[in-house]
Amino acid sequence: MPTATAEQLLADLDASQRGAVVESSLPLAILAPAGSGKTRVLTRRIAWHAITESIEPSHVLALTFTRKAAGELRARLRRLGVRDGLTAGTFHAVALAQLRALHDHRGTSMPGLLDRKARVLAPLIGAKRGPQLTIAITEVAGEIEWAQARLVGPSAYTEAATSAGRTPSMHLDRVADVYRKYQDEKKKRHVIDFDDLVRLTAQALEGDTEFAATQRWRFRHLFVDEFQDVSRAQLRLLRAWLGERDDVCVVGDPDQAIYSFAGADPGYLTRFGEHFPGATTVRLDVNYRSTPEIVDAARAVLPRRERAEVRAVGITGPAPTITKFADAESEARGVAQALRAAFGPSRPWTTMAVLYRVNAQSAPFEETLRRAGIPFRVRGDAAFLDRPEVKLALESLEELAAAAPRREFTEHLTDLVTDAANGSDDARTHRDAIAQLGREYLSVASGRGSVPEFFDFLRTSLRGQDDGGIASDAVDLLTFHRAKGLEWDTVFVAGLEKGLVPISHASGDSAALDEERRLLYVALSRAQRALHMSWAGRRDRGDRVSTRTPSPYLAEIERAISGEPEPAPDPAVNRRGARQARAALQQLAESDLSPTDRRLFDALVTWRRDVARAAGVPAYVVFDNKSLRAVAGARPASGAQLLEIAGVGPVKLERYGAAVLEIIGEHSESVDH
Repeated sequence: MPTATAEQLLADLDASQRGAVVESSLPLAILAPAGSGKTRVLTRRIAWHAITESIEPSHVLALTFTRKAAGELRARLRRLGVRDGLTAGTFHAVALAQLRALHDHRGTSMPGLLDRKARVLAPLIGAKRGPQLTIAITEVAGEIEWAQARLVGPSAYTEAATSAGRTPSMHLDRVADVYRKYQDEKKKRHVIDFDDLVRLTAQALEGDTEFAATQRWRFRHLFVDEFQDVSRAQLRLLRAWLGERDDVCVVGDPDQAIYSFAGADPGYLTRFGEHFPGATTVRLDVNYRSTPEIVDAARAVLPRRERAEVRAVGITGPAPTITKFADAESEARGVAQALRAAFGPSRPWTTMAVLYRVNAQSAPFEETLRRAGIPFRVRGDAAFLDRPEVKLALESLEELAAAAPRREFTEHLTDLVTDAANGSDDARTHRDAIAQLGREYLSVASGRGSVPEFFDFLRTSLRGQDDGGIASDAVDLLTFHRAKGLEWDTVFVAGLEKGLVPISHASGDSAALDEERRLLYVALSRAQRALHMSWAGRRDRGDRVSTRTPSPYLAEIERAISGEPEPAPDPAVNRRGARQARAALQQLAESDLSPTDRRLFDALVTWRRDVARAAGVPAYVVFDNKSLRAVAGARPASGAQLLEIAGVGPVKLERYGAAVLEIIGEHSESVDH
């Protein structure tokens, strides 16, 4: 049980944090903006409810999206005195442990874990070896992961991808065919991939009453971190763990919803009450991380309709800066000089970071910092499991297990660390990290554990992560996406140019542009004391020099920095505009259309609304009103005839033609000739 008293656990919390900790209603969603103490509130809530005996720590399941977050949660709870067998891990790691336990109970063989889809996909795609095959594999693997996160199987992929506006270079039907063959090939090989872990665990809980009862008895109190990143597949698993119960508390920030491309749906958090009827939502409203100047600058770029009030209580700091450089090389040199000037005894390299929108932007910074003698680390460049020291250590662990198969897994870990006692600093550091990972594995494993199962745990838990708990004094170079969840004293946000921020492929898509704003907000809000933004007037693209213009979001940031009030929207104009739009739609629907054609038009408008919502795009991106009116009046009977309608091109014909013709066919009997 916690060693602190209930009063001590609440003593240093603000009013909104305290309310979130002691709230007794379930289900519960806690909206936690950047820097508001999300992890503190989550751990204090678990500890407070443990000491007041409303939950049992040994029956708590805390779900995170990274191994690092799970480790931090456990460490904080230990410091609060909660040591009674709490389980914390990623969705995939916990699902893997449960599936293994299920197969052990049934006496069946656990499928092997496929850590890379490329091994199976390469022969199915059939392209020649080389860059083209690599690109095709990456793209198809991404499409399969997108589909699996949304619980979309091969047979439904083409329709779902069409509705969502997916545009892989390979034809959608061809992707669906490879997807189907990929699933069949996994069955033949008796292997599963990471996405299968979530799906198969949910299926087992839904279909095996004994297994479900065992797991629900073990995990009675559920907590989910970063709930804005949950996918449909993960939500299904969460519901399967819950059963008919409502003992779930989630924490998240809609302003940091930046993973829709990977299947995340922030609507599960923003509309929590719709998905969990009777739920309560509370909001944290104070930013403790950043200076008021940084908070104002960062929040200025959020979509206005999504922006909630957040107070900054930190001491004032330097005003954020915006600098234009002549070109990318000048930008890199300028950032290097600023890093050197900021470095000192009280500000080591590791307190600073350079953030950019896409990985390719790291090259000039790497070259310039290397020449300047500034140590740096490119996060995402060298995966922990791919480091030579780690590979060597894991080979040693495998040899130890083979030499003494009856020794317990914990003893093998001890031997591994002992063997490295006289080795290099790197060897000792990496083996210590592996030993820590081994202890984390045992916290979710069934039984005493084994080396093969530990290797599966490593591949699952460290997927997409690069630091493995190893730290060094170096400037971090990383993308906006990878910066999420991290923070530094001084942050340089580079390449703030149109085409990069927002990214060019988001143009014209309001949902994608909103996510680009949130992504920039994530980058800016990583800074604690100093924030520096920059852009370049030119960038080299192979043999071409591209002239650049500043990101349109910089004007909003400059306004916030200068203290100039943001222009308020005119409610009268908005209301008048809405009335005019409705009137125009009504006029468009009624003019020159017979009653039966108007009914067809209404059906097409309803279909367009559903497609747009599913894809997260404005309705006009699917078809504008004028085109739908023309379709309703002409009633084309074939794709060729539909293509003759103004506003219907080959792409829209491929994506939506079959659905439109089906709706026309359904209304054909009502036509009065």
